[in-house]
Amino acid sequence: MTSKYSLHNARRSDWQNEGLASPRWFKPKVDRDEIRILMQKSDQIALRDTIIWLGGLALSGYLGVLLWPSWWSLPIWMCYGVLYGSASDSRWHECGHRTAFKTEWMNNAVYQIASFMLIRNPVVWKASHVRHHTDTIIVGRDPEIVAMRPPDLLRIFLNLFGLIDTYILLKRMGLHIVGRLHPDELTYVRKEDRPRVFFIARIWLGIYTFTTVIALWSSSILPFFLIGFPRLYGAWHHVMTGLLQHLGLAENVTDHRLNTRTVLMNPISRFIYLNMNYHLEHHLFTMVPYYNLPKLHSLIEKEVPVPDKSIFTAFKRLLPVLIKQLRYQNAVIIPKLPKGATPYGPEVEKLKPHAI
Repeated sequence: MTSKYSLHNARRSDWQNEGLASPRWFKPKVDRDEIRILMQKSDQIALRDTIIWLGGLALSGYLGVLLWPSWWSLPIWMCYGVLYGSASDSRWHECGHRTAFKTEWMNNAVYQIASFMLIRNPVVWKASHVRHHTDTIIVGRDPEIVAMRPPDLLRIFLNLFGLIDTYILLKRMGLHIVGRLHPDELTYVRKEDRPRVFFIARIWLGIYTFTTVIALWSSSILPFFLIGFPRLYGAWHHVMTGLLQHLGLAENVTDHRLNTRTVLMNPISRFIYLNMNYHLEHHLFTMVPYYNLPKLHSLIEKEVPVPDKSIFTAFKRLLPVLIKQLRYQNAVIIPKLPKGATPYGPEVEKLKPHAI
């Protein structure tokens, strides 16, 4: 991470003087009672989707083992990998917000499972994600800016196979095992939570050690295809969809309509992604569960930009921006608002010279 995006090297005065520390975010005009209805959580819906997810993992894992080492197992392992390395990302996200299930222990159980699959320490990443929502794409404050300027296309490509992220997360896990935090983590993880960070990392070490012992005992890499490797070969979907959340949009603004996008997606991707393609809606009203985001989109569509119609069209629109950013230009997309929507604030004026 360059010093510009580093949290522990950030100049506090920069974002404090500009009113960007815990800014007051734009909220669309909407009936509060309707939002309260959409905030209602359902164990039934979340449990259904979780059973499909874990059932798919169990079935594909069983078939993969059964067909091993035949090439017929390859498509099975690809399915297993996406359910392990990508679908876990959205489950981690929703259960981290405590919005998937009405019952708290169910949220926590799925959150812990998904966190392990992603090698994201559940304590660290809950604190990180709170900061992400408080200071979305505020440089020097947001720890979850994945596409920096200029964009590192090699890094993005390698992360389609989980190579960079997994390496970084394993290094962080190593720090946690010996009772240390990364300097950036020290800026947002509370002191009272740190012993739990270290305890969980040591449990994970035990699981990975046991998996390694089984692999050595059986003289087979098959155990790693069930635990560990899917974080690599199954990461491509969550990286592809995750890039669309904020890539090419504005930094250091206080209107989520300028830094977050919604993209319409096919039903399979929406299941894997748990409707997080309605990402602008999620940032505007964080406590609305994923299964109510399409309804929220319909409720506020007159106040937000028209979403891209597919993953392909979203990336097609992004390409010219990335090319310009590679030339160290501050190219940015300013999404067009529908007629009658609350206009952007004065901060949009500083973006217009760089808009394409």
